[in-house]
Amino acid sequence: MDVVGYLLARDRRSRDIALVTADGRERTYRDLITNAYKAANVLRYLGAREGSTVAVEPTAKLHTTLAFLGAAGLGAPVRFDPAAGIERGDRVVLVAVADEPTTEPAPGTNLAAFGGPPDRPETTHWEQELWSENPGMPPSGVGPDDPVVRAADGEVTHRALLAAAASTVERHGIGDETRVVLRSDLADPRALAAGVVAPLSVGGTVVLTDEGSGRGGGEPRGDLAVVADDGTTEPPEPERATLPTFGGA
Repeated sequence: MDVVGYLLARDRRSRDIALVTADGRERTYRDLITNAYKAANVLRYLGAREGSTVAVEPTAKLHTTLAFLGAAGLGAPVRFDPAAGIERGDRVVLVAVADEPTTEPAPGTNLAAFGGPPDRPETTHWEQELWSENPGMPPSGVGPDDPVVRAADGEVTHRALLAAAASTVERHGIGDETRVVLRSDLADPRALAAGVVAPLSVGGTVVLTDEGSGRGGGEPRGDLAVVADDGTTEPPEPERATLPTFGGA
């Protein structure tokens, strides 16, 4: 496994639980992978291609996770900062529908909104397009040294993100029965690697929360918490993940 798109291999589709949303709804690996294929096709329809950047709302939700996986499969790096994406002319920008009225895309940028129908007819209704899309992954020539995330402090390649995820799996013994609770947003690549890529790479379960970045509290929802802060937060899960590092990638 040397590109993130390998997480979406057809033979990985099963009835095992891949992801649990903040409201407790479960998605199987079959659900998640099939809908990631659909997300890739929506993004391609909107103009995303290998090397073009997709800017995505950083809150860890089902549709932002699908957008990341779909873009990674296409070879389109993701920037978890819609405002920066508009400023830099990214090909596609995905925001929550509540932010659509105040989001003004530049010429050449296609805007999509999730969470309900958008106000403006030129904005793509993400869910409407997603559910009607082809459930097959479009071809891609992405390689391990291509960028998968454009972060504020530099690019992260597919190879580096997967290596960081693998180090988290090894350090914490994550397996196919581990529930990893992401108590952060997706903007920090370390949290993305530990909280999403790591469990999916070994058949475990990603558990999303509705809390802001780094905040703990509430009832435990799994075995391992991923929190992107300075270490002062005490999440309710029995163990807190040590965030991985990226060896200069």
